[in-house]
This record gives sequence, C-alpha cells and structure tokens, in this order.
Amino acid sequence: MSTERLVKEFKELVRIDSESFAEGPFQKELIRRFKELGLDIWEDDTMAQTGLGANNFIARLDGEASIEPLFFSAHIDTVTPGQGIQPIETGGRVESDQTTILGADDKAGIAIMLELIKRLKERNVRHGPLEFILTPGEEVGLLGVKAVDMDQVHAKYGYVLDNGGPVGGIITASPTMHRLNIRVLGRAAHAGLEPEKGISAIEVAARAIARMKLGRIDEETTANIGQIHGGTAMNIVMDQLDLVAEVRSLNHRKCLDQVESMRKALEEEAGHSGAQLDFQSTQLITGYQFAPTHPLLVHAQRSLELMGRPVRFEQSGGGTDANVFNEKEKVVVNVSIGYENIHTVVEHIPIDEFEYAVEFALQLVKRMPAFHGDPPE
Repeated sequence: MSTERLVKEFKELVRIDSESFAEGPFQKELIRRFKELGLDIWEDDTMAQTGLGANNFIARLDGEASIEPLFFSAHIDTVTPGQGIQPIETGGRVESDQTTILGADDKAGIAIMLELIKRLKERNVRHGPLEFILTPGEEVGLLGVKAVDMDQVHAKYGYVLDNGGPVGGIITASPTMHRLNIRVLGRAAHAGLEPEKGISAIEVAARAIARMKLGRIDEETTANIGQIHGGTAMNIVMDQLDLVAEVRSLNHRKCLDQVESMRKALEEEAGHSGAQLDFQSTQLITGYQFAPTHPLLVHAQRSLELMGRPVRFEQSGGGTDANVFNEKEKVVVNVSIGYENIHTVVEHIPIDEFEYAVEFALQLVKRMPAFHGDPPE
C-alpha cells in the first residue's frame, strides 16, 4: 500500500506545473504538504535576488539530539515542455503521455522525501534531526541553491536526490564549469569595393578557434563553443562577433588552464589583426571529488548493501545542487533515484526503482546513529 501511495502522490505532484521561473504554485502546495505532516517550515525571501518564481524553503523534522543531523535536497522546477503533464502508469513504470516531460527530475526526489517522512512516523523509526531542502531554479543555473543561507542548514551532511539510473548510483565527482562570453570587435568596410579597409571579426575568431583544443580534451576536461552571432549584411565586412562557450573539468586547475588557453588564442589573433577583444569568464559551478572510501560514501554503500543493491561509483559531466552545497562547506553527494531519459518526452521512472529509492533514504536515516558527531570510519 505504501508503494501505491508513493506513486499516487508522485502523479499528483507532476500534474502541478512548475517550469523554471514559474515554481510559485507548486512551492505553496509543497509547503502545505510538509506542514500537514507536522514539519516546521523555514522560507527565505530570495525571489527578488534570483528572479525565480519561488523562494527556497527548508522543512524540518525534529529528532533525537544525540544523532547526527542529516538533510535531503531536491529541486522544485522542471524543464520545458512541462505544462499540463499527464502521468500514465503502465508496464510497471510511470511515464508521460509523450507530449511533455514527466517531471521525475526532480519531483521523484520530492515524492521520496514525503513518503520517507510518512514511513518514519508509521514505523516509529528512531532518527536524528532531519532537514528537507527544496530549491527553485536548478535547471537554469542552480540559481535557488546559490542563494540559500547555509547558516539555516543545520546539518553538515546531506544527500541530493537528483540523479538518474537504477538506485545504487553515487556521484563521486562533478566538474568545475566556466561560461565564456566573448566579443571580437573588428572594423566594417564594403566587402566588394574595399575589403582591405576592414578587419573581419569572424576571420579573427576562426583563426583563434582553429588553434584551440575543443570537445573532449582529456578524460576529465571538455570545451565547447555553443553559440556564434554576428554580421549585419553579406556585403559588409563583419565588425562584431559574439561567441558563447563553456569549459568543464573534474580537475579545477585543468578547467582554469583551458579557459586561459582559449583566452590566449583569441588575444593573440586579435592583436595580430588590430581587432579588440572582450573576454568574460564566469565560474558557474565548483567541482567536487570524493574517494569511494570517504565516510559519506561508505555510509551510503553500507545502506545499499543492507538492501542487497549493487553500488555504482560514477563521475558526472554536469552540475547539480550538490556542487553548491559542497562549495559552501557542506558534505554532500548526489544519488540515483531511478528515473530515466530526463529532459525528454520519453522520461519515465520504474516503480520498483522508485520504491528502492524510498527504502534507500530510509536506510540512510536509520544508520545515522553511527555518526556521533563525525562520519563513520
């Protein structure tokens, strides 16, 4: 019956629209549900800062003070197309009608939280203080979590419920990522009458790009130029070109070195041609790495072993709220909760994996007495 309840609540959650920047109604409904379960709510006032449709909030469940506090985190926004989702239960899984996403990323994580609380109460499970952190704007740059006042997060250790694949996956590493906004300024001239008087911004950029290492740089590092915009007419030497690029690496130093290499190539080619360069690099996320022997991962592994589930230590090429928590001195990993094919209209979640995810969270909570102020050895 508890699995049926889990699926029923999940289907209710995904029917509530919450695309990024329009999370408000969904957030209000979640606060109502957490309050109904007896949790205390803390909500910040960061909407004006982030431009999102909702604030961050933390739902707190009291527990025994002698047991190390723990938090779980999930995000409340979805990608598009995420309006009017109609979940369908078929073949042992929940999917959308394939006109929209399902929204399991990350409403499955939220449903797991709510079901976990119910089972803790029903089974009278001994536990320490628990916090459930719900953030908006994850899909558009981790905007919500970046604005969280970490002094309000009392637990040091946490698990983000926001990774795909069968339960048992634990993200041990996630990259540092830089966004590059580049503008090359040349000089316009008539392309047919006097092209010699012009400085072609696209030629400058092309020569620089030809010198760059792009794509897969090594096993830890990637770089990509994703957008190019410029020019006003085919008969005018292009005097301005804008590029948007990114660099990611599991090695923070390698990320910075790749950014600098791209900057140097552009600066040198601009200098040779008499063009000007505006190169802006913004660090979007900070990477993290954990050894499989780290106590937080050992805790998760032992919890999975009690369930008879195999453990997969994985590295990710993307970022989640876990990156920001670690940057702000929490100790957090992202874990798999069962969903598949996220950000597509064939997104789905197997019901048996959904159930395993709740039991995994329950084991994480039940084993927390082993911490006693420090993670288990």
